[in-house]
Formats: sequence, structure tokens, C-alpha cells
Amino acid sequence: MIDTHAHLDFDQFDADREAVIARAREAGLVAIVNAGTSLAASRAAVALAEKHDLIYATVGVHPNNAGSQKTPMVTREVVDELRELASHPKVVAIGEIGLDYYRDYTPHRVQRKAFARQLGLAAELGLPVVVHCRNAKSNNRAFTDVVAALKKWPWPGIGVIHSYSAGPKHLTEIVEMGFSIGISGPVTFPKAKDLQTVAETVALRSLLVETDCPYLSPVPYRGKRNEPAFVKHVVEAIAQIRDIPEEKVVEITTLNALRLFGIHV
Repeated sequence: MIDTHAHLDFDQFDADREAVIARAREAGLVAIVNAGTSLAASRAAVALAEKHDLIYATVGVHPNNAGSQKTPMVTREVVDELRELASHPKVVAIGEIGLDYYRDYTPHRVQRKAFARQLGLAAELGLPVVVHCRNAKSNNRAFTDVVAALKKWPWPGIGVIHSYSAGPKHLTEIVEMGFSIGISGPVTFPKAKDLQTVAETVALRSLLVETDCPYLSPVPYRGKRNEPAFVKHVVEAIAQIRDIPEEKVVEITTLNALRLFGIHV
């Protein structure tokens, strides 16, 4: 298995990070993609990838960390450092980038500019992108704006909408753009019917599994800290929803991740 989205550099893992990584190996993971969320977190992700053969990194600034109207964080200098970090052989994508209209940490205009700049960096480097997209409670404007930005992206659509939450009606549009769909722990929640429909209907060639740890723990760990080993519960849920063997879900999602990120294990 490959956990295609984790945050093992976060302080929730400071007390037992090595044990968490050991449990991931024991659970059968062959790779973990650790996503950067800020310049500092991107540096930490690269350092962690250097230390562990199991771990790969992405570098980028999350929309909630993109700054304010007066102090935008994704400056040319930041993009220059992200470019330098991305030259590391274990950096496999630009991310976690995108739009988040659910929270009000960053003005939407600032988010969109940060997203466009980092998409430009990915195009320059020929790297895939890891995209965060979270709508406001009242509308799906974030999704609409993400799609609009990706359609302007000069690099052929290659990347993943991580922890996908846009529902089945938008699935075809995303997949036809060449993007993968990351399925995480909420697929195990009894009331997550839209996400379960996505897991059932998305083309297998576009399917990835992830934890987004330490967040979004699957049943039976809901409400507790998530970790990469728990991706097996996402696999189990997808296998049950699609009525196919777990081994097939493991095989297909692993091959998809290897292909997308250019990982060799």
C-alpha cells in the first residue's frame, strides 16, 4: 500500500514518530507521501524523506497558510526556495496547494494568487500537483475556482485532488482533466454516502488512497489521531463498496501512485 497524503512532520507525531513509521512498514506500506503545507513544513518534509527510505515529500504552501491581503506568504522568494527544495530527488510533487473557502484564514484573492504561482512552478519543473479543495458550507465556489485555475494551467492535467469531497456530480470533470481522486478516512463513515458513491464509481485507474494523518481517522479510530498504517481501513472500505478483493484495491492504487509520483520501490 501507499499512503499518498500524510503529515508526519506535524507535532502530533513528535512523541512517537519513529514508532508510527515502523507500524506503517509492518502494515505493508511501501511508500508514504508526506505533504508540505508551508515553507517550514516543506523543509521538514524533505528532511524526513532524507531520513527514511519509505517516505517521499511534496513541497508547497497550503491555502490556509498563504497569508493576508497585506502580507501574502507565497512571494517570489518563497517560490524560489520551493524550487530549490523541489530539486531534491525525493520530492515528487508540488503541494499541498489549492483553495480553502471553508475557513477564513486567508482572503480568497490571496489564495488564488498563491495557487496560480505554485501551479506555475509545477509546470516549470514538470511535477504533478497535490491539490487541496474545500468548499464553504453554503456553496461549491472553491471547487469551481480550482477547476478554473487547473484549466488555465499550462502543464497537462496531472495530479490529485486529495481527500476528495466535491461529490459524484463533479467526478467526471476532474477525471477527464487527468486528475486522480484521493480517498481518505471519511469513506468509512456511515453517513458519507456521497463519498462512498465516488469510491464506487470512480475509474480504478484514477483512484488513490490516503490518510491525511493526523486528521480524518477512519472507523474504528474515528476521533483519534490518524497514522499511515490506518490506510488499510480505507482500502477495506473501498473493496467492500466496490465488491472487489482488497488485494485488487491495493494493487491498483499502488500502481497508480507509483505512476503519478514517479516513485520506484
